[in-house]
Amino acid sequence: MTSPSRTQVLSLYKQIIRNANGFNNYNFKNYFLRKARTQFRETKDLQDPETIQQAYRTAKQELGVLKRQSVISQMYTFDKQVVERIDSRKHTQNSGR
Repeated sequence: MTSPSRTQVLSLYKQIIRNANGFNNYNFKNYFLRKARTQFRETKDLQDPETIQQAYRTAKQELGVLKRQSVISQMYTFDKQVVERIDSRKHTQNSGR
């Protein structure tokens, strides 16, 4: 098997980031975003084709898990945490009352 191309790796990274952003829970969302950035940063300098292929396969498997968990997360609502941004349109509409 050949190593994945740069385009394939970047596409996988974008999919992971997109699915991590799909979490409604602030803590889960930020955990998966940090994890993705860290893992891709740690593997960016790999040279061995077999090691690169293994890292790519592992990331694709984790993407599958992330997609399923993201869908499940969207089924539940969570209260906003203090550190989350408030929708400014809602905030300004309610402050005029």
